Amino acid sequence: MYDLGDLVEMKKAHPCGVNRWEIIRMGADIKIKCTGCGHIVMLSRREFEKKLKKVLEKKQQTD
Repeated sequence: MYDLGDLVEMKKAHPCGVNRWEIIRMGADIKIKCTGCGHIVMLSRREFEKKLKKVLEKKQQTD
């Protein structure tokens, strides 16, 4: 569904006005970074899945 490096859209936009986030850490907690201002937020996996709207872009696979 989503993976490290993907760009996602959350239900609420960030106060800077951008609603594109990059997943930068995955585990029990998920860390996302705002693509507009660079602010980093850490959410529990359960909270992240509740607030996630959709995956905008999958990370490009390089072989």
